[in-house]
Amino acid sequence: MAFYRSSLLIRKALISNCSRRTAVFSSCGSLPYNSSNHDFRTRSYSSSESEDKGTTISAAGYHLSNGSSYMRGLVFWEPNKPLTFEDFNMPRPKANEVLIKTKACGVCHSDLHVIKGELPFASPCVVGHEITGEVIEHGPLTDSKIIERFPVGSHVIGAFIMPCGSCFFCSKGQDDLCESFFAYNRAKGTLYDGETRLFLRKNDKPVYMYSMGGLAEFCVVPAHGLAVLPDSLPYTESAILGCAVFTAYGAMAHAAEVRPGDAIAVIGIGGVGSSCLQIARAFGASEIIAVDVQDEKLQKAKLSGATHAINALKEDAVTKIKEITGGRGVDVAVEALGRVQTFSQCVQSVRDGGKAVMIGLTLSGAKGEIDINHLVRRQIKVIGSYGGRARQDLPKLIKLAESGIFNLQVAVSEKRKFEDAGQAYKDLDRGSILGRAVIEIM
Repeated sequence: MAFYRSSLLIRKALISNCSRRTAVFSSCGSLPYNSSNHDFRTRSYSSSESEDKGTTISAAGYHLSNGSSYMRGLVFWEPNKPLTFEDFNMPRPKANEVLIKTKACGVCHSDLHVIKGELPFASPCVVGHEITGEVIEHGPLTDSKIIERFPVGSHVIGAFIMPCGSCFFCSKGQDDLCESFFAYNRAKGTLYDGETRLFLRKNDKPVYMYSMGGLAEFCVVPAHGLAVLPDSLPYTESAILGCAVFTAYGAMAHAAEVRPGDAIAVIGIGGVGSSCLQIARAFGASEIIAVDVQDEKLQKAKLSGATHAINALKEDAVTKIKEITGGRGVDVAVEALGRVQTFSQCVQSVRDGGKAVMIGLTLSGAKGEIDINHLVRRQIKVIGSYGGRARQDLPKLIKLAESGIFNLQVAVSEKRKFEDAGQAYKDLDRGSILGRAVIEIM
């Protein structure tokens, strides 16, 4: 009966509620660009340095008709080099794209993989891919329905997988496999015309975009990757809905297909892993087992819905999971860390016929080993899951947060200033961020 009531509660919550001119790009759009009004010298800042308040460039006072034609963004140049703040020409949206004044951006391990050179990506680039913000402008020739859905001034949240809406997979409702997203953004660091929207103010050189390039004062987002953020939800905490929660929901709803009464294990309790715990609880899972190597994270996991906690440094995780589940293993195990060892633990933790869901990114080219006979004889399902489906899932996540079924305050462990973004990634690399840190930009 408890599972039935939980399902009703979830169902009720879900139901109720052209780029700037350069030598190679043509001018378009409605924003005036008046070069005579601005000094075009570009300053670079180390991400760990404090700013001179007398010379700080800010686009916070930007207006459509008469505002700054430049902004700041945090640039990754190459592995093992400091991130620096640079001045950019104001990015310009094209058809069916939206210019967003960025309010907050989450700090994610995927960015860290790029920064450390573990995942190849075009550089220099602006990282950051889970954002909230305010709609400032629509690109020329944007569909009127998009303008009606996201009017200027509306609050929005952006998903890191930004579907094109028209490719083979998008037309089948599988936004998480969008061909344009992977072929252009992940492969080239651009949007879907093959061009970035980011150009350095000092020399017009292009800088690439990891998703929308969210660690900047403004960003351009394809409209299909956006959802309206209600006034009842805060900008800062809601940013994690675009990646951490979005990834967790995709894994639980689409890959694992969690059902009430399922036993779940989550290996790796960071921002995404802790979100998996909350989603599993919302879906009515009976046993929710958190596995990590830090007692602090495991203690926090209980606030997110974990019924059991295992420190993998102190006891064998697979053995303990099977002990908790009467020797069978869990219905679903989720690997949210991205390591060969935890990949193996995940597969070994599931019951016969169970599902091992992999969502943690790792070193490019890394291989995980599986006992093939066990896989075949015991019908183990190994499934990859990269994220959710923006058009159908992001509004559902907003409803879960708005109703309190997903607790954003528990999920967000730290808030940082824009100037401290570089240090936040260093702290993430050291493992000192217990949940999800969010950068407040404006």
